Parts: sequence; C-alpha cells; structure tokens
Amino acid sequence: MGCGRVGAALALALVKLGHEVAVIDRDATAFHRLGANFPGQCVLGQGFDRDVLLRSGVKNADAFAAVSSGDNSNIISARVCKEIFDVPKVVARIYDYKRAQVYERLGIPTVTTVPWATERFLFALTEESEITTWRDPSGGVEVTALPRNEAWAGKAVKRFEEATGTRVVFLHRFGEAVLPSGKSILQAEDVVYVAVKVGDLPKAFTVALGEPKEDDQ
Repeated sequence: MGCGRVGAALALALVKLGHEVAVIDRDATAFHRLGANFPGQCVLGQGFDRDVLLRSGVKNADAFAAVSSGDNSNIISARVCKEIFDVPKVVARIYDYKRAQVYERLGIPTVTTVPWATERFLFALTEESEITTWRDPSGGVEVTALPRNEAWAGKAVKRFEEATGTRVVFLHRFGEAVLPSGKSILQAEDVVYVAVKVGDLPKAFTVALGEPKEDDQ
C-alpha cells in the first residue's frame, strides 16, 4: 500500500525477484512511478478498505507492506491484513518512533527511517526472520540482521564494524550461531547480526550494502 518513491521502488524490486505484486494507492497518477511495463496489478483506493484489499488479492498474499505517507493509514491497513486476513508477513512504515515501538509489541515489524526503508522492507518480506531481533526499551539501540554486499566476504569482522559503525553480536553460519573474535573473517554465506544505534542505521545499511572501500580491506 502506497506508491510513493519507497513503495514504487519496493514493488519493482520484488518483481525483479520474481514475485507477483499488487500496488494500492488512492492517487491514480502515483502508479506512473512504476513505469509503463510494470507487470503487476495497480489497485486504486484506500489501502485499509476491505473491498480494496480483496481486489488486490489479499486472501492469497504472502506479504503486505504499508508504505503510504500516513502513520494511521499504515498501521490500520497492516492490522487489518494481519488480524483479519492472516497475511503471514506484514510490515508497516511508521514515522513516529514511540508509536513504532507499540506496534512492534503487537507483532507488526516497523520501519521508521526513509533513506533505508526500501532495503529493510525488501529484507523483511523475503527473508525468513523478522528485521529487528531485539530493541532496548528506550528504542535507541537494536540488534538486527544487517544485509550486506557479497564483496564483504573475506573481510575482517573488525573492519566491517569500523566501516558500518556497528558491533557484530554474532554470525549465523551454516545453521549455527558463531560468536566472532578479534580475528574473525566474514564468509560468503554469513548472516551478520549487529548491535547499532537506531539513528546510525541509515549509514550502517548504506555502507554494508555497498562495496568495501580501499581502506576497509
């Protein structure tokens, strides 16, 4: 739901991965962001309206992302999809950090910062685990899986920490959790879990998803 810059980018990324996508927006002109060759379904209407959701195919949906510009619309539509239509994976963009904490306690993963929203939604909708594994009560620090560029394989964990401004808590490697040491090296299949200040997440995601710079070797 929502065909702004984030919603359109997310829809196109999911299509590229081979998923069938329906996009809901109340403004018909918003669908122009998808391009003339968008293979998915464009549904005009309010994203929390039951009939609109039914037209979009919500009964058969594997995931739903609420990425409109309104917190209230996002959380209402997310709760309708989760609680009424039993959509397995539901993610909502929320601008208000305090409200986001409340909704995560209701079991709805939230994304709260625009610069890295597309990557985080994509990760939440296509990976097995939720985005945020743990967040401290103040909402200032979270432990999360950090998607990364494949080029980081073979680089030292310490260098990855320094570049991203995070602390690697553990690695998920070949089905097991591994506690890194000062000499640990990232491997190709590692899922990296980091502790990071919420305000530093945009930088962390940008750096991790990019190729290592020369001084990060």
